[in-house]
Order: sequence, then structure tokens, then C-alpha cells
Amino acid sequence: MVSREDLVVKSLGPCRIDSPMLPLLEQRKRSYYNVDEADRVLFDDTASALTGRGVPVDQIPGFEPAGPRRKIFFDPSKTRAGVVTCGGLCPGFNDVIRALVMELHFLYGVQRIHGFCNGYQGFIPKYKRPVLELTPQFVSQINEQGGTILGTSRGEQDPAEIVDCLERMGINVLFVIGGDGTLRGAQAIAREVEARGAKIAVVGIPKTIDNDIMFIDQSFGFQTAFSTGAEVIQTAHAEAKASPNGIGLVKLMGRHSGFIACYSSLARNDANFVLIPEVPFMLDGERGFLSVLRKRVQRSGHAVIVVAEGAGQDLTPGSDERDASGNPRFNDIGVFLKQKITEDFAAANLELNLKYFDPSYFVRSVKANPFDAVYCLRLAHNAVHAAMAGRTEVVVSRWHGRFVLLPIPLAVRARHTVDPNGDLWLSVLESTGQPPVFG
Repeated sequence: MVSREDLVVKSLGPCRIDSPMLPLLEQRKRSYYNVDEADRVLFDDTASALTGRGVPVDQIPGFEPAGPRRKIFFDPSKTRAGVVTCGGLCPGFNDVIRALVMELHFLYGVQRIHGFCNGYQGFIPKYKRPVLELTPQFVSQINEQGGTILGTSRGEQDPAEIVDCLERMGINVLFVIGGDGTLRGAQAIAREVEARGAKIAVVGIPKTIDNDIMFIDQSFGFQTAFSTGAEVIQTAHAEAKASPNGIGLVKLMGRHSGFIACYSSLARNDANFVLIPEVPFMLDGERGFLSVLRKRVQRSGHAVIVVAEGAGQDLTPGSDERDASGNPRFNDIGVFLKQKITEDFAAANLELNLKYFDPSYFVRSVKANPFDAVYCLRLAHNAVHAAMAGRTEVVVSRWHGRFVLLPIPLAVRARHTVDPNGDLWLSVLESTGQPPVFG
């Protein structure tokens, strides 16, 4: 249960400076399509949830709306901004960087914007990473490229050293673009700033190709990722249909959350089986996955399987290895399934033509599609508005279709996953025709 207190956004202090956005705001009339800065976006969106709270309307939890404020905290002429990108690659990194720079420079008049290279390493002296001057001219075409012009890295760095760097350079606002681990780092930075009594706003833009950050309708880059995944599924379907007993096996990203696998499968509607981390499955037995797959191929002549990288990890040999961010290294479920399927068809003395597709790094490295490009722009605009108004330890979110400010502690409280009882997974079951459980 989320409370009103969970949704309170931290502020560096009262806003006393007229915003450069004021002329635009004074011309705008109230409508259903905008939310006044004094209003709230309700957390709940069903009558039963609201009734279940059993409290008056003014006590119902609501988000602070994102968007420009009439008064701001920082004087733009004296503001210095920093931008950093962290974690794995994701379509849209460069779109966000570009939009941040353009909004800061042209709408607010902030002239000094610095890009820190290779994630949080960029603040730490021992790594000797360069600092880039981000100007409109420098970033004007970067949205045509995949990846991030600032580079990235994984792993924690000392928040005290990071804040030392921010203070040495006179940075007033820091924009952190990354996933849940990155946001935990941003939270540590914000709290170190607070402990020192400094006035530095730390604002996050949520990046996760797996779409696994809580209380965010959708993270940027996700639509591009599943669109690319859908094209691979279409190719796998063509390969499977072309050969006797053909199977197309596609492994997509998704360590703990199967959103890419689900949406990619629905986009083309060619998959017959979708396996995700949230829904355990058994391989063996009359109702196990291998038996059901074999019967499907014997009946229809082919099959397409989509598996998220984190699915079925309980079926593979365990590993104690971890990556630089402390995440356990997963075994390759795609290669494992390929082997098990091959062995099962051989034991049944059946012909098999299996093609295996693993587009993981291709999916995350392409440039953003038009939808994500627009989404990145709007997230960046709202991040700038929040930072200039002195909001801190906050991430920009979209909740029930409206842009809101989400406190980072709430964003990293838990992981967003596919609900096996939700309408998305029901759509997958309807689309594929697979049984609800294997085993």
C-alpha cells in the first residue's frame, strides 16, 4: 500500500524566482489535458481502490504533477548543470541528453552544461574520465545514433567522492539517466548532498530496457526494444515454417521481468510459446514444456518460442558469479533450451530443424523509434522543470498517462514485473494458445 507520505517530493527550498516559462504558462488555460502545479495526480485509478482507502478526498495519495512552475528555485544565469548516463545501453539515451541540453539552454538560459563520461566513474578522480561541454551545437545530431555519447559503466562509486566533484565544479543540478541501480546511486548522492547542507538538485530520468522500474507506466526505449524484438520473432517464424518440424527459438532481454518477451510476441502474434521469469515452468512430464512443444510441432509442423533471459533459471545449473553491479550472472536459458529440445526430439526419433536467435545487444543498441524519441523529449523537459524548481531525490515518471514526479525511494522499493494474474499475461495466453502452466 502506498501512502501520501511515500509520494512527497523533497525540495531544496522555497521558489522565489520568476520562471522564464512564465509567459507561456500565463497564456495556457486549464483543461483536462494539463494539471496545475498545485493539483495532484491520484495514485489509484479505480473506484474500488479509492473506496477501499476509506479516507476523505484530500487524504487520498496523489503524485505531484510534473511540468513547469511559475516560480523556480535556481537562477538560470548562475546555474551549472551536469548530465550522466549509467548502466546498460538502451534506445533513447542520446535523445534524452539532447533534449536536456536544448531545454536548459533555450528555454531556461542555462549556459554551462557538463557531461560526465562513463557513468558514475566520470566523477571519480582515479578513473581520469573526461568531462564534455554539452552545447546545442555539440548535441544537435546525436539523436540519430544509438548508444550514448557520454559512455556508461556499471557498479557503485563513493557518493562522497561524487559530491566532492559536484562541489568543486559548482554543479547545481545533476541529471542521472539510468535504471534501478543507477537510481539507488542517485538516492545516495542526494542524501550526501543533504547531509552537507548543500543546494544541489538530483533528478533522475528512468532508463531500463526491461521496463522493470516501479510506478512508471513505461520506461523510455522499451517501445523501440520490443519493436525490434518483434521483427526477430517474425524472422524466426519464417524460418520455422520453411522446414519440416521447424522451431524458431528467440531469446530476448528480461532478467527479472518479461515485458519485452510479452510485448514483442503480441506485436507480431507469431509466437506459440512465451516463457518469462514471473511464470515458472517444468520441462519434463506429460504436461511439461517439452511434451507440449513436441505435440504442437507434430500437429502443426512448426513452432515459435520466445524466452526471456531470466526465465527458467531454476532449471539450469547454479552460478555464484556476479557482474559489476552485484547482479547474479544468469545462465543462458536459450542455449539450455536449444539443447533440451534437441535431445527430446532425438529421443522421440523425430526430425528437428531448430534455429536459435539471440538479438539482445542489437535490441538495446539501436536508435530510438519515433514514439520513444517523443517520450524521451517529454521526460527530459519535465526533468529540467523539476530540477530548476529545486525538486531533488526524484525521478520523472508517467502514471496513468500523466507526467508526475516520483520520489526515488518509492521507485526503487520493489521491481516492476509482469503480473501472472494481470491482463497483459492473459493477452499472451490468448495470443499463443499455450497452457497457463507447464507441469
